[in-house]
Amino acid sequence: MTTARTATPSTARAINDRLALNLLLEQGPLTATELRDLTGLSRPTVADLLDRLQRTGLVAVVGERGEQRRGPNARLYALVASRAHLAAFDVRSGGVSLVVADLAGRTLAAADLPVEGGGGPDTADRIVRTLLDTARGAGVERLHTVAVGAPGLVDPATGRLHSTGALPAWHAELLTALRELPGTEVILENEVNLAGRAEHRIGAARDRDTFVLMWLGHSVGAAVILDGRLRRGFSGGTGEICFLPVPGTAGLPSAASSAGGFHGLVGSAAICELARAHGLPADPAGDASAAEGAVRTALDALGDDAPGGPFLGALAERIAIGAASVCVVLDPGCVVLGGEIGRAGGAELAGRVERRLAELSPLRTEVRAGTAGGGAVLAGAVLTAGDAVRRDLFGEP
Repeated sequence: MTTARTATPSTARAINDRLALNLLLEQGPLTATELRDLTGLSRPTVADLLDRLQRTGLVAVVGERGEQRRGPNARLYALVASRAHLAAFDVRSGGVSLVVADLAGRTLAAADLPVEGGGGPDTADRIVRTLLDTARGAGVERLHTVAVGAPGLVDPATGRLHSTGALPAWHAELLTALRELPGTEVILENEVNLAGRAEHRIGAARDRDTFVLMWLGHSVGAAVILDGRLRRGFSGGTGEICFLPVPGTAGLPSAASSAGGFHGLVGSAAICELARAHGLPADPAGDASAAEGAVRTALDALGDDAPGGPFLGALAERIAIGAASVCVVLDPGCVVLGGEIGRAGGAELAGRVERRLAELSPLRTEVRAGTAGGGAVLAGAVLTAGDAVRRDLFGEP
């Protein structure tokens, strides 16, 4: 027989504090009366928690709100967003993008730093200096948490980055350099997983607790969120759908190469080749921006005897093949198309994929275009870092 345990006074105070802090974070400045109405707590309890949170420096009075009644105006209480600061990285083979943000997730400063030719021995130090200079330029002297989104597998047990391809040496060196920053927590996450978090919290899947983000860019990947939780798998490899064996490729993938897998159908080079086969211009370089351009050109070339429709139909067919393989295993009910290709294709491409997927799978699946934008990885990193900061400062479980 299990006996329910009554919360201690200190536990109850911590729960009430977290509730009030999250409301101030989500809704902005509130009066004590508004906090009472939103939390259902008593007047003395709200007064006590506001006093306690002001003493800790997490909440401050920021103004007054006029009331249609006699007496003094009501004080407005707000989260002190400068109480802690965070940073987020989107790490790619050709450079990094970074932002510095406050506790509320508002961007204070940003920087982009290209890395050419695979980088050099000072690349990691140069990136860290850029981070610190960017932070100081925004008046930030200490970073509580840095979240890093990078390609590759992040081992859930060790937190180490492992490559399924060839990652530049400076990726690992950057993580080592960041972890040497005093008093700063460093969180490493796969880049597509971060984009999935962004779509879940602020993007196309805000109303979904179970969905799969298919990232379509230079390569392909997926973020799997089931019952509100990001799933990583035993080795951190959940979502490595670039290796998925599918019909239509030249061969089969191998442990060392995804060329024969789903990547061979919908990687950027394959999309550019498909576009040229349909009479659409596409840069032979075959990078993500070239594939994105081909999709946008196709959208402008829809209509009778125009090449855009057949190309988009063929592309949707390819995407649906991979999506069907994922859906019959996970049954997510919703697939979000992200990355450069998903963003460029928008609702038109998503609709075509959904219709073809309905023919391939007996499981009803909605397909949506991602809305977190081109900065989805950075947005997810900011959200991840912010969650970590709040767990520390708010005492969240």
